[in-house]
Amino acid sequence: MGTAAASVGAMDETVGIVGGGIIGLAVGRELVRRRPGTRVLVLEKEDRLAAHQTGHNSGVVHAGIYYRPGSLKAQLCTRGRGLLEEYVAQHAIPYRRCGKLVVAVDPAEMPRFDALEKTARENGVPGLRRLQGAEITEVEPHAFGIAALHSPATGIVDYPAVAETLAQEIRAAYGEVLLGAEVTAVDRVAGGIAVTAGGSTMRVDRLVVCGGLQSDRLGELVGGPKAPRIVPFRGEYMRVSEEKQELVRGMVYPVPDPRYPFLGVHFTRRVDGTLEVGPNAFLALSRDGYRRASFAARDLGDTLAWPGFWRFAGEHWRTGLTELRGVLSRRAYMDAARRYVPEIGVADVVRAGMGLRAQALDADGSLVDDFVIHSDDRITSVRNAPSPAATSSLAIAELVVDRMEGRAPVSGA
Repeated sequence: MGTAAASVGAMDETVGIVGGGIIGLAVGRELVRRRPGTRVLVLEKEDRLAAHQTGHNSGVVHAGIYYRPGSLKAQLCTRGRGLLEEYVAQHAIPYRRCGKLVVAVDPAEMPRFDALEKTARENGVPGLRRLQGAEITEVEPHAFGIAALHSPATGIVDYPAVAETLAQEIRAAYGEVLLGAEVTAVDRVAGGIAVTAGGSTMRVDRLVVCGGLQSDRLGELVGGPKAPRIVPFRGEYMRVSEEKQELVRGMVYPVPDPRYPFLGVHFTRRVDGTLEVGPNAFLALSRDGYRRASFAARDLGDTLAWPGFWRFAGEHWRTGLTELRGVLSRRAYMDAARRYVPEIGVADVVRAGMGLRAQALDADGSLVDDFVIHSDDRITSVRNAPSPAATSSLAIAELVVDRMEGRAPVSGA
């Protein structure tokens, strides 16, 4: 990619932001906070903010257990959690530090468990404890396992409320948040960028692309590389009945498979007091459909046309079949979950919502695990921002603006 501009620019500069999810809004808020006088224009294609990943995730505020030490995920999750906790306290947004257990239930999992503990300690996860036997049930009385990692700093929050509050700050600084404004063309013009959205063309001095599930298409639209491409994965949730929802105090997670960025079906307390199970992870046939039968020919066609998908599928088809059983059978889904909380079974849950994950995939079939941000002159693109992106959003915003100001590397992870 090219080189970043020397600074964000003079006062009264207009910065366009594509995407009304938590990252795009956090970038907008960071700009008006750091650069008073900058006019921010947020362009969101849907009729509401936080319509996709921000509004369809588990609501978890991660503490940094899983991420490769030194990676952007590890660094920005740690800083982002602190910034987010300060932000929600300042704005009275629902938040609770309910804690998390990552539980091993089989001796075969212990090498992965030990490696995970090492990662978590290198990342400085606050208050981390290794538990065994009765220590596990002291934290979660109805959980089962032979060993567990307890992260008391892991929390839950209302991310759509965070997004709405960020938007209010942008508007208060005389910025605009336009809904129903899908970006269809981006052209470089003398001294700026012409953006066509919602049938109108407007000129901005700089552009930040935070497209989530559309980030690869938007990245190409602004002249970026084809890779990585987004392959969408869907995740289904189950809601636990009121009679059983108090059996889990906070969160109970399995030991994840290090080959995948997905964390496995888990129990998560929500800020409204309900308890959910999920999500699983299976190939989605649509990038913006939240029903089990959602299908979009273009989205599936883009997935099948990407060579990396076939290389990935050829290596991991057995795992895909396992996930498919959970998609087709609620009993199979809950059989996996009951390994960790045996008293909650198929009769105790109903199908709840669904989320979509924008998973970046390289041409060689490898899953892109870290955040990826590209900068080229006046355009900065967030090309990959999966979990813990919501936790890290305020820190990601700092990094994006740093790169716009030329105070950080301009491309890659």
